[in-house]
Amino acid sequence: MKSIQMPKLLSTKEVADLLNVNEKMVYSLVNEKGLPATKVTGKWLFPLRLVEEWLDSHVINYKRSDIALSTDDGVLLIAGSDDLLFQRALSLYHSKRKDMVAFFANLGSMGGLTSLRRGLCHIGVCHLLQDEKNEYNFDFADQELDRAPIFVNFSQREQGILIRKGNPKGIRSVSDFARDDVRIVNRQLGTGTRLLLDYEISRSAISASDIAGYHDVVPRHLDAGLEVLSGRADAAPAIRAVAGLLDLDFISLRWERFDLLISRDRFLERGIQNFISLLHDQEFKNLAQSFSGYDLSLSGTMLYPDNLTNKE
Repeated sequence: MKSIQMPKLLSTKEVADLLNVNEKMVYSLVNEKGLPATKVTGKWLFPLRLVEEWLDSHVINYKRSDIALSTDDGVLLIAGSDDLLFQRALSLYHSKRKDMVAFFANLGSMGGLTSLRRGLCHIGVCHLLQDEKNEYNFDFADQELDRAPIFVNFSQREQGILIRKGNPKGIRSVSDFARDDVRIVNRQLGTGTRLLLDYEISRSAISASDIAGYHDVVPRHLDAGLEVLSGRADAAPAIRAVAGLLDLDFISLRWERFDLLISRDRFLERGIQNFISLLHDQEFKNLAQSFSGYDLSLSGTMLYPDNLTNKE
């Protein structure tokens, strides 16, 4: 058997005391707000470190900085999720717009949403799977932001599991992650990829505590691929584009929507409109075709969720 170092675990009562809520509310936070938890022999347990990170990501009373710098001044600030095509799009943007400089902070989807809420970026980049499991980003924005942003699709992309070429460990699904001969590398808390993996684990007969490497995280999809390519990990959650780039095998989990979330007050600024226009450019479409696992059928399209609360 593998020796897995376990994090400090809290009971439901201990979490309730920590958050100063009743135990029933703790269950609601697990189901509705993504409070990190695992179920062992019928009892809920909560890794203390993950609970603390969850609290940090849900703080809403930061003093809002409201970026004074408009993108009309030549600077575009973007924060959120990692993506190979998005990085190439930024390079294309720079080559076409010599009057602009775009900065990207790889903070994960929740980090992008938090940065947008705090007024620290012009665009948040997110792919957060909602509770109904067939929609993305809308409910998270409704819960986290004071005012609904404008949603523009960047792309749709295929998410799944990276495995070594030829699949020497015979991995077929997330359930195989619990085997003694399998070790994974994960993405950090707050990323849409981590959220998807946790959802898949919740649908299986295993738990996160059964998985060697579950708490070993890397910041980018490409880093996850390199861990698998080197043999340091047998599998990793990531996008298909990385499998194509590194000649790895891939087990598909689902297609997801990868969106740009933009403040309504900023939407018509020159730098933002130029970036959106880029998504209709043939050069951008050619870039997407150089990767596997992307669908541009919604790219550059404004999205209007029917169920999003209008917070005007």
